[in-house]
Amino acid sequence: MVQYNFKKITVVPSGKDFIDIILSRTQRQTPTVVHKGYAISRLREFYMRKVKYTQQNFHEKLSAIIDEFPRLDDIHPFYGDLLHVLYNKDHYKLALGQVNTARNIIGKIAKDYVRLLKYGDSLYRCKSLKVAALGRMCSVIKCISPSLAYLEQIRQHMARLPSIDPNTRTVLICGYPNVGKSSFMNKITKADVDVQPYAFTTKSLFVGHTDYKYLRYQVIDTPGILDRPFEDRNIIEMCSITALAHLKAAVLFFLDISGSCGYSIAQRAALFHSIKSLFMNKPLVIVCNKIDLQPLEGLSEEDMKLVMEMKAEAFNSIIAQGGDSMDEGVLLTMSTMTDEGVIAVKNAACERLLNQRVEIKMKSKKINDCLNRFHVAVPKPRNTKERLPCIPQAVLESRAKANEMEKRKLEKDLEEENGGAGVYSANLRKNYLLANEEWKEDVMPEILDGHNVYDFVDPDILQRLQELEREEGLRLEGEAAEEDFEMDGNELTGEEQALLSEIRRKKKLLIQEHRIKKSTAESRPIVPRKFDKDRKYTTKRMGRELSALRIEFLNAHVFHKDRKFDKDRKYTTRFIFSFLALSS
Repeated sequence: MVQYNFKKITVVPSGKDFIDIILSRTQRQTPTVVHKGYAISRLREFYMRKVKYTQQNFHEKLSAIIDEFPRLDDIHPFYGDLLHVLYNKDHYKLALGQVNTARNIIGKIAKDYVRLLKYGDSLYRCKSLKVAALGRMCSVIKCISPSLAYLEQIRQHMARLPSIDPNTRTVLICGYPNVGKSSFMNKITKADVDVQPYAFTTKSLFVGHTDYKYLRYQVIDTPGILDRPFEDRNIIEMCSITALAHLKAAVLFFLDISGSCGYSIAQRAALFHSIKSLFMNKPLVIVCNKIDLQPLEGLSEEDMKLVMEMKAEAFNSIIAQGGDSMDEGVLLTMSTMTDEGVIAVKNAACERLLNQRVEIKMKSKKINDCLNRFHVAVPKPRNTKERLPCIPQAVLESRAKANEMEKRKLEKDLEEENGGAGVYSANLRKNYLLANEEWKEDVMPEILDGHNVYDFVDPDILQRLQELEREEGLRLEGEAAEEDFEMDGNELTGEEQALLSEIRRKKKLLIQEHRIKKSTAESRPIVPRKFDKDRKYTTKRMGRELSALRIEFLNAHVFHKDRKFDKDRKYTTRFIFSFLALSS
């Protein structure tokens, strides 16, 4: 299938930008230094290269514009007429023709001035010819500046056109303005077409896609059409007429039977009869919309007669195309507000279109090529014995399991039976595989005090508990036996009793000394090692020097250690040693 992607067209620069781009490229890509002392042949080649390179760049840029813009005679008639409606193909062709003429003129200018440069006799003459050549080329571009601006506007508008494939399966929605075409489009596709309660909200073609029987269908929403002469229709209406005329699609003609659109059924019937020639060879479905406001049976006799006439006309067109005589899918009713009949209308249009495409392919010559690829093998009987079909036992068992699975209640069924969503809570434990079915409902916390309970589950925990209790009992018995053992002095001699009392006294003294050291550890004065690297200022040395001065060492030491008498930390060990050094 041919896809038309107008978004890939290169931006068309304005005349001034075009000249700046080409001249700057020539300045950057060609040599720029030349001297009077060069040979005349070298000077000629220097300036000839400038002229040729400039002409080549102009030719490439203008050729890209001409080639990338679509030719109206070579593309699909739908796009050709659509571009003619939007931009007027005469102006479009004239603009591209001016660009093509400018390309040819620039080529002739370069050719003439290169011929003149071959006979240049000085640096000044060659430079003047080069300047004249580039100036005339730029003058040509300035003359086509309006055409370049017009093509740039067309390029921007074409980039916003929807990507419509004229050859794929298409459902086309048409009718009077404000009859519910865009609402139906939003219901059956993922398109987001603006819907407003006034006429001509849709001003261009909109494309969406829907699926039917695993096939993708293209749905096109067209602007509203009014019943008036062809020459009086505006551009918005002509977009719809162009789509109806050229696209091979199933047509949905919408009717607002409630009358809320602002137009009578007689006006819509007149529109149907005026454009019925565009419905030829296309599946046609008449859709009566807004039945939530006005049912079809509630119409007046005149309106019902007009609707039946449109239905008969559509039915006759089906018979003329060679279709079936059933008129079930010709006239359908729906409501986009309540979604009643929306899917039925979509399915009917897609089914009618699919049947027509199959019939066309069956009548074409390609069907013979396809049938030659198929071969239906029919086995010949060996004898007259009847052989009934045999189904393997494994297949029967699998079918039985499948039937059981179908009969089994699902969580969705249980949810509907027990109050629906928000009321029913699924039991996630009922399928647990446990040794005892009663364990399924046991309360088992997953996280307790920030720890995973499962990490601490031990199957031998009871046996380990018994071993720990036995060890604890043995330990308690040993401690009780040690406590019962107590040494008394009756069994010792006098000398041993005196030795035992001395040991106990020394033990108490050691305990008291340890407690004193522990309580005064923070306030004990210590000379830092960085000042006493040789370990000269020790407590023993201080005691010997104090004794030599006939000062009691214990009192001085206690005085020095007591903070309540030395709050400013004046009497430090270093101060005392300094004092002793001065005294000596």
